[in-house]
Amino acid sequence: MTWRDSATKLKMAKKQLMVPATWGIRSSFHSLIALLVAFLVIASIYVTQNSGVLIEDATKSKSSDDLSSRCNLFSGKWVFDNKSYPLYKEKECTFMSDQLACEKFGRKDLNYQNWRWQPHRCDLPRFNATVLLERLRNKRLMFVGDSLNRGQWVSMVCLVDSVIPTGLQSMHQYRNGSLHIFKAIEYNATIEFYWSPLLVESNSDDPVNHRVDDRTVRVQGIEKHARHWTDADILVFNSYLWWRRAQMTVLWGSFESPDGVYRKVEMPRVYEMALKTWSDWLEVHINRTKTQMFFVSLSPTHQKALEWGGAEGQNCYNETEQIFTEGYRGQASCPEIMRAVEKTLDDLKKRGLNVQMINITQLSEHRKEGHPSVYRKQWEPLKEEQISNPSSYADCIHWCLPGVPDVWNELLYAHIINL
Repeated sequence: MTWRDSATKLKMAKKQLMVPATWGIRSSFHSLIALLVAFLVIASIYVTQNSGVLIEDATKSKSSDDLSSRCNLFSGKWVFDNKSYPLYKEKECTFMSDQLACEKFGRKDLNYQNWRWQPHRCDLPRFNATVLLERLRNKRLMFVGDSLNRGQWVSMVCLVDSVIPTGLQSMHQYRNGSLHIFKAIEYNATIEFYWSPLLVESNSDDPVNHRVDDRTVRVQGIEKHARHWTDADILVFNSYLWWRRAQMTVLWGSFESPDGVYRKVEMPRVYEMALKTWSDWLEVHINRTKTQMFFVSLSPTHQKALEWGGAEGQNCYNETEQIFTEGYRGQASCPEIMRAVEKTLDDLKKRGLNVQMINITQLSEHRKEGHPSVYRKQWEPLKEEQISNPSSYADCIHWCLPGVPDVWNELLYAHIINL
């Protein structure tokens, strides 16, 4: 054998040794890639299920606008679910309101607590109080508006209170009861309510003595209220119930000045004027990089049973079933008011300020059985004629808790955790 033959054989032997080694490295690399992909898929499923976040396409952003485009959470149906609902027990909520505690005040049919809202094309994330509290750590969530917004605030407090150990929460009120602050001490998080039923100043600003014959609004005055909202991280507004009248007295000037000018202004023009003052204040004073803002649409009432096929002169009293007619809308739900809010929010967006609408109207229209009716604390002694006619004093405006406002907060939660 020559030297050249030996060298040729040596090269062939090296090639034979290199082929299996190279194939082994490639095979190991492909295995690692497959394991990594599998891990990422499993991890994404785990995170999604545990956070309750709606995720349909990982390439999409998580803005509220994107959430709305992927799934209309407000279009759906009510599904009876007595296994998962209610999300808390009335008796176990430390800060339940007697105005909303229907079971406490004698209501026996409790099915109103067991309805779940099911959007048509996706699932509503299940409310996770721990996830929300973590999101609220060192922050302020504030509800601003009327007694319906206060009911939603009570609902939110009950929802988070259920996971907070006894002694690690507190409740205080300020400004003669206008401002209520619930605090989750461990998280240094507050969930607050500020009484401002018309958003701007009015002669109904007292949280207790606010029933007046001639309601008057100072449509250009908002600083008295708004200075308490400035530093909030999440703001949830509403204002509708107190505007339900043909016209309202408008004041130019101050309540203290004898030189004030008073004029009657028809609806919805006076409402639009108040919204203009509110939106202008937001544009100037809100920190756009810090504060998330929401506006809750009008809450429907069920004061005329004729509207859903009931008897004349009756209302929500003794109602135990919801309205199943698809697209039902009561006459008290004024579309002009809705359009005024939508236009204001659109104008704000053009000015670079995003206020998300939480549209509770249509889904709540169906829930005529969800009101307190006569099952609440009566703040004044009932008259004999009222006792003989319970419909005459039935509350068909506010909502029992647990109940419909919990779903409003599930919708709010879905938007908060997706931002």
